[in-house]
Amino acid sequence: MLALDTSEETSSIQIEVYRRMTPGARLRLGLELTEMSRRLLVDGIRRRHPEYDEEQARLASIRLWLGPELFRNAYPEMRELDP
Repeated sequence: MLALDTSEETSSIQIEVYRRMTPGARLRLGLELTEMSRRLLVDGIRRRHPEYDEEQARLASIRLWLGPELFRNAYPEMRELDP
């Protein structure tokens, strides 16, 4: 799947770079990207809800990852926070 802002040639080069990486390097990159996406998610929640403390922002991000139904099942004692 091509990114909308990336040319086909650039995308091919990027895929080749990923293929040449060791499995450990690809794993490390994947983990770094996952962590970056989580930080961006929490930052967005904090911008929309400056009144949330650290725990509330964390729980709101978990709710976004899990969806409302699974969040309620996993955290029945927690009130739902708007992400």
